[in-house]
Amino acid sequence: MILRVHLYINERVNISNLFKGRYAMATKSTDASMPFLNVGKEQTDAMLRMQKELLDAYEQASRAWLARVKSEVDLWSEFATKLTGTHSTSEAMGAYQECVAKRMQMAAEDGRRLSDDCQKVMQMITRSLSNGWPTTAAGT
Repeated sequence: MILRVHLYINERVNISNLFKGRYAMATKSTDASMPFLNVGKEQTDAMLRMQKELLDAYEQASRAWLARVKSEVDLWSEFATKLTGTHSTSEAMGAYQECVAKRMQMAAEDGRRLSDDCQKVMQMITRSLSNGWPTTAAGT
């Protein structure tokens, strides 16, 4: 019984190796004799490069925005600390004005960063579309 199982497994392995070899041979001969099968390869490679670049840009932007959120938390924590240490209304108003001024500066930086991030992504998309994708003008 054990011998039969062993022979059966060997036969299955040999048959699967045989099919793998035939498939590899068929693929090699097809690639060499029919170059039109590789037509979409350039577009696929361009798309994969674009996706990698976009993911890298999104990751970088994500890290920057996470740091920005941390700085916002630090700002308001600092304000709370200053506010608890004030002894008069005028000191509290001064701490509040300082915090609001910093927050306004941060909002302006946020706008610039958002604009830069969007521009960077649009440039990547435009560049990849112009480098590897057919346009409607080319097709007409």
